[in-house]
Amino acid sequence: MASILPYTHDNITLAAAALERGEVVAFATETVYGLGALTFREQAIERIYELKGRPLNNPLISHVLDIQHARSVAVIEGWRPAELAMAFWPGPLTMILPKRPEVPLAATGGLETIAVRAPKHSLARALLHAAGTPISAPSANRSGRVSATLASHVVEDFGDADLMVLDGGACRFGIESTVLDLSGDRAVVLRLGAVGADAIAAVLGTSVEVTPGAGQSASPGSSEKHYAPRTPSMLIRRSDVERETAAGSVVVIAAGGLPSLAGADVEVIALPEDPDACAAALYEALRAADRAMKPRILIVEPEGEGVIWDAVRDRLRRAAMAS
Repeated sequence: MASILPYTHDNITLAAAALERGEVVAFATETVYGLGALTFREQAIERIYELKGRPLNNPLISHVLDIQHARSVAVIEGWRPAELAMAFWPGPLTMILPKRPEVPLAATGGLETIAVRAPKHSLARALLHAAGTPISAPSANRSGRVSATLASHVVEDFGDADLMVLDGGACRFGIESTVLDLSGDRAVVLRLGAVGADAIAAVLGTSVEVTPGAGQSASPGSSEKHYAPRTPSMLIRRSDVERETAAGSVVVIAAGGLPSLAGADVEVIALPEDPDACAAALYEALRAADRAMKPRILIVEPEGEGVIWDAVRDRLRRAAMAS
C-alpha cells in the first residue's frame, strides 16, 4: 500500500536508501509531485513506466541539483544551457539536451536526448543531495490523467502500490515545467509552463519558437490528450454556460466562479481569479470535479492574458481533448 511520509531528515534518508535499492519513490516538487527512480537504474525506470501505464516512447525528466550535476546525464556544449540555468534554475524550466552515452535509453524514451531540470522545492533538493545522483521522474499520476499536486493525489492513483510518498505539501506552481528544446540550433518551447518564451528569449538574445504539442516524441508530457479527468469534459466560453448547463447534470469549473443558475442541476467549482493561484488550484479542481460523480464536466476557458494563463489554457484544452 502507498504510504505518505512527512518531510523529515530521517524520511529523506529512508527514501534515498529505497532509491538506491532500485525502488520508486514519489516526492514533491514546486511544479507537481514526481514518481522517481535513479536515472541510471534501468529496471527502476522501467518500473515507473509500468506503474503509470506510460508509453515507453514518452521520455522522463532527469532531476538534478544544478548545471554541473546536469553534466552527469547531458552533453552540455555552448553557452545557452549555462546562461538559462543561471537565470531560471532551480525552478520550473526543463531543457532538452543531447544525452550522455551511459544514460539508459529507458530514461529518455529511446531518444538520444534527455530532459533535465533543477527543482526548487527543498524536499526535492534534499532528496537529490541524499541520493547523490540524478533522479528521473514524470508526474506522479496514471498516464494521461490529472497530475498530482498533493500527496493525497498520489495515493488516489497509486493506493494499491508499494510506494513511499514524501509529503512536501501543496505544490507552489501546480502545473508542469516549461520544456525547452536546446538539442538543435533553434530554441523551441515544446510545453508551456511558468517560464515564458519572452523571458527565455531575453536571456538568449534571440527569438524562441513556441510549438506546444509539436514535440510529442521529444518532450515529456506533450501528448495532445493529457491532464484529463475520467469524467467526459468540455472546454466552453463563459457566454455558453447557460446553454450548456441546460442539458442536464454537470460540474462547472470556472475562474472566479459563476452566478447561481436557477433550476439547473449544477455544481460549481470556483478557481481563483489570480493566475498563479488558479494554476496552483487547477488539478485539485479537476480531481474534485471527478469526485462529484456528475455525467459531465464543463470547464470555462479563462480569458486572462499572460504566461500563466497561456499554460493553464494549454492544460485545459488537452484535458478536454482527452474526453
